Amino acid sequence: MSVAICLFTGDLRVHDNPVLRAALRAADQVVPLFVVDDGVREAGFAVPNRAAFLADCLADLDGALRGRGGRLVVRRGDVVDEVARIAEETGAGEVHLARDVSAFAQRREARLRRMLEDSRRRLCVHDSVTFVVPPGALTPGSRGHFAVFTPYYRKWGDVPVREPLAAPGTVPVPAVRSERLPSGAELADGDPSPVLPRGGEDEGRRRAAAWLGGPITRYADRHDDLAGDATSRLSPYLHFGCLSAVELTRLATAVGGPGAEAFVRQLAWRDFNRQLLADRPEAAREDYRPRNDRWRADEALVAAWREGRTGYPLVDAAMRQMAREGWMHNRGRLVTASFLTKILYVDWRVGARHFLDLLVDGDIANNQLNWQWVAGTGASTRPNQVIDPLVQARRFDGRGDYVRRWVPELAGVEGAAVHRPWLLPAEVRRRLDYPDPVIGLDEGRERFHRARAGRSEPQTLFEL
Repeated sequence: MSVAICLFTGDLRVHDNPVLRAALRAADQVVPLFVVDDGVREAGFAVPNRAAFLADCLADLDGALRGRGGRLVVRRGDVVDEVARIAEETGAGEVHLARDVSAFAQRREARLRRMLEDSRRRLCVHDSVTFVVPPGALTPGSRGHFAVFTPYYRKWGDVPVREPLAAPGTVPVPAVRSERLPSGAELADGDPSPVLPRGGEDEGRRRAAAWLGGPITRYADRHDDLAGDATSRLSPYLHFGCLSAVELTRLATAVGGPGAEAFVRQLAWRDFNRQLLADRPEAAREDYRPRNDRWRADEALVAAWREGRTGYPLVDAAMRQMAREGWMHNRGRLVTASFLTKILYVDWRVGARHFLDLLVDGDIANNQLNWQWVAGTGASTRPNQVIDPLVQARRFDGRGDYVRRWVPELAGVEGAAVHRPWLLPAEVRRRLDYPDPVIGLDEGRERFHRARAGRSEPQTLFEL
């Protein structure tokens, strides 16, 4: 009987999975394979929160495959070596894989292709698995990538979205050795957050159905409400491929209205960052648009930022939310990133690394390129804008409920006064175990603008 390998990477699902369906069409039997890649750990990206979530995803995927007569085959080691071994063991003639955009993934794909060609086997890479519109499908000219989101989004919205694929009814798997499913503790050192969401396609689809069933209609008006927590929280499920961005786009579009349109726009941002990284993989570690920055190296300030002890309650609340939940509200991500890169004037890579250490949805394309966007070294059209945490607090946490939730030292401070504790009466201030601001906003802003003096951007504090 003919055999094909379905190599799962960032597409841990059975619904709307072109990789799995193509492998089933190509052969009588399929090896649904996941390789616990030692290279991920060696590179420092096997962190507890994502490892725990991944373990849930693999267990859920195995259960879905067993319900269809199959199972997940797990191996540990170098991906290319393990695929080669299984291809030899089973006589597989094809390997099916979802396209990815990071430099690591591109190198892996190239090595895999060479190995298979040497053994007269075929690698089939599928584009529309983790993207809605694949990288390269839209270009500003005959080649390259879009460097500005708005013109990209105009074209993105005109691309017909393919029909989602149903989950297969059966998945026949040949006799092949498999290691047991790994636990989160086996995938990474350290303890994950105690309040992580449960991973896996089943949970992702349940949450997506709940989101599309009502809250999405209010997304346009409430997505920046920090205390309201009115975003979808589906990003971890998209990151691990438990949910299909194609299917979500079609379902949200069917709901219609301003909320759904705003949500779909966020899915377009995912594709925008991916098409940029696909063409410029070095942007994960190098400035996309160098600004000749001479970043400050101040470990005390960086430690205060990481620990949520900067003296600016909104910044600290967002950082503590991430430390506790492995997730941060998108508005909080903008505020904390701008504070680090433009008020403290610290290299964006320091912040990006910390986010990747904690976020369950930590994604190279979204994380690195959004950090660059905020730092002004990326695809932003306003590279010198500074996001004022006090303005943000007034606009998106006016009553201070978000801050009181995450900064318990300030829980007794009522109303908007919680955002400026340094202005409280002296006798109240003395009772608070909360630091003074590590830097004045005006001082930080002026230092940043001096560092980028001569640029065309106005030397003002923008309010986003």
